[in-house]
Formats: sequence, C-alpha cells, structure tokens
Amino acid sequence: MSEDKPAVDKELIRELAKLLDETGLTEIELERDGLRIRVGRGGAVTHVAAAAAASPIATQAIAVPIDPAKHAGAVTSPMVGTAYRGAAPGAAPFVDLGSKVVAGETLLIIEAMKTMNQIPAPRSGTVTQILIEDGQPVEFGEPLVIIE
Repeated sequence: MSEDKPAVDKELIRELAKLLDETGLTEIELERDGLRIRVGRGGAVTHVAAAAAASPIATQAIAVPIDPAKHAGAVTSPMVGTAYRGAAPGAAPFVDLGSKVVAGETLLIIEAMKTMNQIPAPRSGTVTQILIEDGQPVEFGEPLVIIE
C-alpha cells in the first residue's frame, strides 16, 4: 500500500453496510480525519476518498476526488456561458497544467450573450487542474481551474 494513501478500514465499511440493512437507508456517508466513506445499497457504489481498496461486501470501493468546488484554490465561473481556453479557435490556451500565473492574468474566456469575458486569476500560483474543455458550456459557480 502506498504511503500517501491512508489504509481503508474494511471493518468500518462492513459496519456501515450492516447499518444500511438495519435502518433501511439507501446510503450512508461518513467523514473522519480527511477520509470520506460513502456506502450505498443496491446498484450504488461505495466511495472511499483518498483510498482505493475494494471491500468484499455487496458494494465496491473506489477513489473519489475531493469536490473541486470546495477546493481553496478553485476559480469558479462568474456567469453562465461557453468557456474557451484560448483567444480563438485553434489558438494556444491561455494556461496549461503546471502554468505559473500571477493575479490578474487571463485564465480563459467565457462567452456570454455574444460578449467575450476574460476570466482573470484571482491569485498567483500554479495551475494544478483544468476542469473544463474548450468550448464547454459552464454554469454560474462551476469550478473552472484550480490554482495552488
């Protein structure tokens, strides 16, 4: 087992599955010490954040990334529109994974009501995740990129 992933408590997963049966619930989620476990009944999937070990119970265990919208470095969409990573079709993107950015630098453009709106970096740092595809529709508050 790698050192960067905490061990999965299989007994805890079994207890949560048993609790589902006893209470008639369809899903239970527990978060403790940065580890989040969600156990679901039937065709549902058990999610284990920060760990990827399977459990022999009726459900599976898979790794679940932390919600990007809750990440401290998330840059969210200030509007509904279509996101573009570059200034024009086929143009190089403003930023890529690993790009160093400074506060105010353009990360991408969102077209809303036929107006191109530049989305600036709210802070300096490194782009660690790009959560949208070029030309993808985005909603207000949707995470676009992560800057750490």
